[in-house]
Amino acid sequence: MKVNYADIVISAASKKQYPKAPIPEIALAGRSNVGKSSFINRMIQRKNLARTSSKPGKTQTLNFYIINDKFHFVDVPGYGYAKVSKKERAKWGRMMEEYFAERDQIKATALIIDIRHKPTEDDKLMYDYLKHFELPVMVIATKMDKIKKGQRHKQVKMVREVLEMEEEDTLIPFSAETGEGKDVAWRTMLSHLNM
Repeated sequence: MKVNYADIVISAASKKQYPKAPIPEIALAGRSNVGKSSFINRMIQRKNLARTSSKPGKTQTLNFYIINDKFHFVDVPGYGYAKVSKKERAKWGRMMEEYFAERDQIKATALIIDIRHKPTEDDKLMYDYLKHFELPVMVIATKMDKIKKGQRHKQVKMVREVLEMEEEDTLIPFSAETGEGKDVAWRTMLSHLNM
């Protein structure tokens, strides 16, 4: 897909701040520092629309990005970052609960994980959480360029097994560095958006 226009619409902390436009959304979830911003920037071919940071836990709001005036990417706060206070984590939890439970515009979710490592307990919880809302889940396995070609099949199989992925959910090996997996990710997303 060719992205001609992409911009941040709003960083929202509650539903009264969500964009009012009834356009479809793809929610992006993942651990802090797993590469959600790099994924967004690679998908839209922009260097730094989504701010990347060496400090995990930077995204503390729901960031709505408009793509081609047709749909939103919604970057939700990263999870599993220990330095965030319990109170802050509880606040994020409520914010995400409100978004996933009440937002009709969500058509699918992308759970972003690092293919080099076994999915964490938090990754597993997030996958199950998204399935609880009966949302289609694409697992985007980033950092594909960092593992040897011969290891790929083994890593993909391991991720599927650890997350206990359902048959209908797609796992997409991806590299923000090389762009590998980008076309498959777009095809999958557009099919969920009916575009």
